[in-house]
Amino acid sequence: MQFAWRVPRIVSIVPAVMLAGLLSGCGINVIPTAEENAKAKWSDVQNQYQRRADLIPNLVETVKGYAAQERDVLREVTEARAKVSQIKVDASTVTDPAKFKEFQDAQGALTGALGRLLVTVERYPDLKSNQNFLALQSQLEGTENRIAVARRDYIEAVRAYNTELKTFPGVLWASTLYRSYKPMETFTVAEDLKKPPTVKF
Repeated sequence: MQFAWRVPRIVSIVPAVMLAGLLSGCGINVIPTAEENAKAKWSDVQNQYQRRADLIPNLVETVKGYAAQERDVLREVTEARAKVSQIKVDASTVTDPAKFKEFQDAQGALTGALGRLLVTVERYPDLKSNQNFLALQSQLEGTENRIAVARRDYIEAVRAYNTELKTFPGVLWASTLYRSYKPMETFTVAEDLKKPPTVKF
């Protein structure tokens, strides 16, 4: 009698265990996992850009002490940094093409302004040998490298996430359980970086 009671109970548990195993092996969790990974990589990108923005005021002040006549370049860097800090960035930025382009364009403008500032510095040997400037320049170069790595990691995470949304079996889950999940934006190469530099002698 006791044996007869156990058999139906086991029979009802086996399908539940099989269904759980089937769902866990069929990729139901891949889309949310890939999305969380891409968001984490996006946070890394933001952190590195913020680190760069935090270095700029000290860099500008140091340069100003030696090259006050370079007002236009200093103003350009300061304005580009201000524009970057005004852009509101959150998790929705990565799925909104317009917001993402605005973020990328502002960061690109700041990168260009910083590049022009560092070229200007070449005219001032005293500034180039200043310990404070050298330390800031080194930190800025390190940050630019971190930005490049963070962007690369983010691009790869977005590629994996977007691919999962478009390929089997992810496309099935995206069209049923994860309809609110949207493809994420990724960085593109700026137009000025696509062109080879002009060399003048």
